[in-house]
Amino acid sequence: MRWLLNAVYMLLLVSISPVITWRMFRHGRYRQGLAEKLLGRVDFHADGRPVVWFHAVSVGEVIQLQKVVDEFRRRTRDEFQIVISTSTDTGWELVQKRFADCQKTWFPLDFSWAVSEAIRRIRPAQVVLMELELWPNFLAECHRLDVPVSIINARMSERSHRGYGRIRFLLKPLFTRLALVAAQSQTYADRLISLGASEQRTVVTGSIKFDGVETSRTNSKTENLRRIFGLKSGETVFVAGSTQEPEEQLALETWLQLRGQHSQLRLILVPRHRERFDEVAALVTSRNLPLLRRSSVQDSSQQHAEMDNKPIILLDTIGELSACWGLADVAFVGGSFGNRGGQNMMEPAAYGAGVLFGPNTWNFRDIVERFREAAGCVQLQSSHQLTSTVDELLNDPARRQQLGRNAQKAVLQQQGATARTAELLHEVLLPVTIPLRRVA
Repeated sequence: MRWLLNAVYMLLLVSISPVITWRMFRHGRYRQGLAEKLLGRVDFHADGRPVVWFHAVSVGEVIQLQKVVDEFRRRTRDEFQIVISTSTDTGWELVQKRFADCQKTWFPLDFSWAVSEAIRRIRPAQVVLMELELWPNFLAECHRLDVPVSIINARMSERSHRGYGRIRFLLKPLFTRLALVAAQSQTYADRLISLGASEQRTVVTGSIKFDGVETSRTNSKTENLRRIFGLKSGETVFVAGSTQEPEEQLALETWLQLRGQHSQLRLILVPRHRERFDEVAALVTSRNLPLLRRSSVQDSSQQHAEMDNKPIILLDTIGELSACWGLADVAFVGGSFGNRGGQNMMEPAAYGAGVLFGPNTWNFRDIVERFREAAGCVQLQSSHQLTSTVDELLNDPARRQQLGRNAQKAVLQQQGATARTAELLHEVLLPVTIPLRRVA
């Protein structure tokens, strides 16, 4: 079976190699970690303690993983050596910053020889995967070596569930091998169980994303951005974050239409993917509009006179969106007018911003339902509603502030998943099996 998978993977790799090569030379992507990815030659140095291997893919997952790792280390009193892996360039950059005192490596591609070599070198006592990162050869090798694999912050959208359901007979062996499935909600847990996850080992912990989110607008990182951008107390800020084409254009048109009525309105654009930073900058400058790029400002001591004349800001750095949401009076969360399925709307909600997003949020369906039940968001049905809705919120501060308070309260009520998850991961490692407890 593994050699059949290897053949399929190789065919896929060859078929997309022109795209990969183009991105390597055009954007500098995929160049790092080739030996680790293709051959499993991870650079690992054991220190004598049993190893727990944590894996996260995206920037958002790395941020959430840090909470779990910190809590796990606190609970276990640093009894275990921690290895962190990722598989994306942006994830790798953030791992270097957030896990300075942990071993770090690239996750191997799912070729049997690569996963076997990586696992042989690290020899983990447990592997912990974020959300739903299931690779057949990797899981099979862990199973062969009796290495327990846990999925944390697990979710399964309705759309994915329908697709996976068609190949349930292939997926069931993968799910049944999992030592722990810590699901964000009962709905997600039920879907995962229907695909083969053990009901006994599937636990509802809640979403880690609700934990540790910043709620104070005066935190040091947000205040630093406020100084860098030269924002004044009387100004109103519209942040369009995690955006994808054409959402930056929509936000820019909204700002252009409203700036006559709202002269103190500042616009901050934060594209989801860094390879689009220059494209979005060109979108603004092609209209002869003043633009401040965050990457051009090194510290907050730089003179602000020039910035005061630049009402449009492009946040073209990695890892600062969380702090930037704290500047928003009105926050549009991108990826929701296309086919992406939405992006994380919890961070602007936690700050008490007036949160808006489009109709396509299937990746965050449960979270959207919580915010809608709490009257803590506005879900737009069409991109044509963006300008009018932003205008309404700017003209009605009382409504905007109530919307923000409701959203912030909904976030605070859902916290606690990180502690529950860390406890369950520790239980998996105990020499005597302890029945997992279903907690909500």
